[in-house]
Amino acid sequence: MVDFSPRGVIPACLLPFTDTLAIDEPAFRSHLRDLLAVDGISAITLNAHSTEVASCTLAEQAEVLRIALDEVGGRLPLVHGVYAEGSLEAARIAAQAQRGGAAALLVFPPGPFTLGHTTAMALAHVRQIAAASDLPLILFQYPLATRQGYSLETLEAVCDAVPSVVAIKDWCNDAKLHEQHVRVLQGRARRISVLSTHSSWLFPSLVLGCDGLLSGAGSVMAALQVDLFRAVQGDDLAAARAAAARMYPLAQAFYAEPFVDMHNRMKEALVLLGRQARAVVRPPLVKIGEAEIARLRAALVQAGMLAEDGTRLAA
Repeated sequence: MVDFSPRGVIPACLLPFTDTLAIDEPAFRSHLRDLLAVDGISAITLNAHSTEVASCTLAEQAEVLRIALDEVGGRLPLVHGVYAEGSLEAARIAAQAQRGGAAALLVFPPGPFTLGHTTAMALAHVRQIAAASDLPLILFQYPLATRQGYSLETLEAVCDAVPSVVAIKDWCNDAKLHEQHVRVLQGRARRISVLSTHSSWLFPSLVLGCDGLLSGAGSVMAALQVDLFRAVQGDDLAAARAAAARMYPLAQAFYAEPFVDMHNRMKEALVLLGRQARAVVRPPLVKIGEAEIARLRAALVQAGMLAEDGTRLAA
């Protein structure tokens, strides 16, 4: 198994498209270089929600990994999403990701679990992936209300049965359960890291003791995430509050309803910051309206990333 320690700040990158909805390779490379320039990130995630993976073919996912590996080189590990409706397709994605040079896999729960699932089903899904690849696995923990989220009992059973599971990306969206995940999973004899993706309440989430965070919001404000994580790790409450205060308006803007537009909004934010030339999304997503773009601009100003006249400021 690859020696990968899921800890620290792990941005999930965006995927730029041309006006004809093809992958915009030059823009994607530029975006990756912007992330690499942030001091303190520990890995980059791709082929996940933030890269609109549901709208990407298996061949396109391989191309995204190829471009990223070429641009990033050996400077940072790449975490590859495993997003599929069925376990056999998930296993094919996992095997392709390992051949392509990924360092770890982010395992999404399969779509049919929205109708309900058992521990046995979760075990079967993760085992199928682990049999196809010996890369470290990060389980994506959804809110229980979606019915794709795993009970703590199921999470522990999967961790017991599959040694390559090394972490969860926790989006349980329940502070009490989130704290249980941190205490129980990170307290196991074989420690399972908890990476927060509660980006709309990241400050209290990290204070609970998460080993790190994995979030699409890092595509825009990775430097602020690093500041917050370092401050929490250093028990510097004043610095943590200051970083959280800057992040708050952006989190409110990105994670407004409809939630599905979060990464759509992040693409628009990169355009406002001058980091990208266009913000194109694939259907069924559609471009957000001018009123919402104006709210994003105001949030960037409040966060100290953009001046009132549109001049880009320090991250």
